[in-house]
Amino acid sequence: MGKLILVRHGKSEWNLKNIFTGWTDIDLAAEGIEEAKNAGEILKRNTIEIDICFSSYLKRAIRTAWILLETAEQMHVDTRYHWKLNERHYGDWQGKNKEEVRNSIGEDYFLNVRRGYDAPPPILSKEDERNPKFDPKYSRVNPSVLPLGESLKDTSKRVVNYFFEAIAAQLAKDRTILISAHGNSLRALIAHLEHISTLDIEKVEVNTGVPHLYEFDGNLNILNHHRLK
Repeated sequence: MGKLILVRHGKSEWNLKNIFTGWTDIDLAAEGIEEAKNAGEILKRNTIEIDICFSSYLKRAIRTAWILLETAEQMHVDTRYHWKLNERHYGDWQGKNKEEVRNSIGEDYFLNVRRGYDAPPPILSKEDERNPKFDPKYSRVNPSVLPLGESLKDTSKRVVNYFFEAIAAQLAKDRTILISAHGNSLRALIAHLEHISTLDIEKVEVNTGVPHLYEFDGNLNILNHHRLK
């Protein structure tokens, strides 16, 4: 039986300031560090042994994985990183206060982009310094596939692609997988795994630092899923 544990990174410094973060590489806040430690304690308490960990290229998810595994006394676990698990790219909204954006564009448009499936934020220009092609982390990635702004649909395409590219085969071998990622990349994956409609996905919320366990049969059908305590 393959097991998948999903954890959204602990609160970041920009989460606390209510700023759109996206691909901006912001670190954990002190509260987020404690959330990551608590997630590790939960795994330890439930005697869950991780076989492989996956994380994004963003330090708030990476550090969450490190702290969690250290707390669970599993620092030996192989951890693999990929940009396809990054948070949704919020385009020109990155670095801007969410309430200020809401007030400037109106509630309907804001919620359509923020919680909907198809609507992207205003995209960056190719020469904007926030373009991922200027970040050394992505120097080995073809610039043509790096986003300048994404809808949740766009995020879902890359996340689900990576799930089948790298993670599904591990679950089929009855391994226990940890993914330390982000609110929207995990929402996208959860929507795929649970067959949640594009209309209902706006209701899905992934809380920071809370491990969720999915158990699969040999055909990757979900047998059980619940929050770990």
